[in-house]
Amino acid sequence: MESYQIKHMIIDDDFEGDPSVTAEFTYDDKDYSVTFHKTDLELMNSWLFASDTTLPANLPDAMIESLREDIKKKM
Repeated sequence: MESYQIKHMIIDDDFEGDPSVTAEFTYDDKDYSVTFHKTDLELMNSWLFASDTTLPANLPDAMIESLREDIKKKM
């Protein structure tokens, strides 16, 4: 798997009542955003930013797990 680079990370303790963590990152020259529940880092959503639109992202499980580990280290 190619590497990714986390650009921004937002920890939101008031997101719709559930604390969340959102990470924006670049992978394969594309920009993505993933949001996890803060308490257990369960995936809430993932998005691909393409041209003038945002699409649901279909990321490999290995990448999601790697992102979880990186976020744990940064929190």
